[in-house]
Amino acid sequence: MPRQPAALFGSLVTALLCLACLIAPTHAEDKAASPRIQEEIWALPLQLPMFAYVVRPVGDGPFPLAIMNHGVSLNPTERSFFPLVEFRDAAKWFARRGYLVVAPVGSGYGAAAIDLPERGVYGPFFSKVGKCTNPNFRDPAMAVAQADLWIIDYMAAEKRIVPRDVIVVGQSAGGWASIGLSSLNPPQVKAIITFAAGRGGRVGGKPNNNCAPDKLVQAAGEFGRTSRVPMLWIYVENDTFFGPALTQRMHEAFTAAGGKAEYHLLPPFGHDGHFFIGSPDAIPIWSPLVTKFLDEQR
Repeated sequence: MPRQPAALFGSLVTALLCLACLIAPTHAEDKAASPRIQEEIWALPLQLPMFAYVVRPVGDGPFPLAIMNHGVSLNPTERSFFPLVEFRDAAKWFARRGYLVVAPVGSGYGAAAIDLPERGVYGPFFSKVGKCTNPNFRDPAMAVAQADLWIIDYMAAEKRIVPRDVIVVGQSAGGWASIGLSSLNPPQVKAIITFAAGRGGRVGGKPNNNCAPDKLVQAAGEFGRTSRVPMLWIYVENDTFFGPALTQRMHEAFTAAGGKAEYHLLPPFGHDGHFFIGSPDAIPIWSPLVTKFLDEQR
C-alpha cells in the first residue's frame, strides 16, 4: 500500500487540526485534575487514512501513548452513524494519568462509511469474520492491529510520544484486535487492556448466541502462542455478547499457550455489561484494577 496519503486527505489534516483551537480544554469540569487536558479531532495521514478522537495533557509532550480500539457493527447503516467519540469519559481518565489518547475511528465507520452498492461504491471495511460455519477470527483482528502499529509509528515520527511507553485499550472487537496485536509483541507496547473482548457475539441479535465459540477459543490459543505482552482482561457477568463460561475458556486457552493475561470477571452492570467501559459510572469500578495493573508495568 502506498505510504503517501491523498492530497485531499492531507488538506483535511490541516483543517481538522485547526479545530483544536475551537475545543476548550476540559480542566474546567475538574479543577483538581492534574494534568489539565484538552480534546481534539485529528485526521491521521496513515497508509489507510482515518479520523481519530484525541485527548491529551495540555502541552507539547512527548507523552506516553494510549490507543483505544472500538467495537464493530456489521450493519452498514449503523456504521455510518458510528460516533466519533465513543469512550470519552474513559479516554479522559487515561489522559489525566498523563497519556496522549488516540481513539481512531475504524475504516468503514462514520464519515468514512461510504457504501452505495447501487452506484458500485464501497468503503473499506475489514472487520467481517465470514459465515459462522467457518469464521475467520484472526485476520480482522490483525487488520486493526496493523492500524495500531501505523498510529504508533506516526506519533513517534511526529515526536509527540515516548516511543516505548505505549498501552493499547480495546472494547469488544477492538479488544479482540488488541489481543491479536499482543501476538506480534511490538516493542513499543508495554501493556494491553481489554474490555469485553471477543468476536461473533449475539448472532442474529440474540443474547448469548455466539458464532462458532469453539473456534474463538481456538483462535485465542493461537494468539497466546506468541503473545508475551502483559495483558488485563476485564469482563462483566451480564455481558450478552460474551458470557463468563466462554470468556474463561478463552483465557484458559490463551494462557495455556503461553500468553500473559490477568482475568477479571466483574458483577453485573446496567442492562448489558458488554458496554461497561462506555459508562462514566463504571470508572470507579474498573479504574482501581487498571491503576494497579499499569503501576505494575513501570
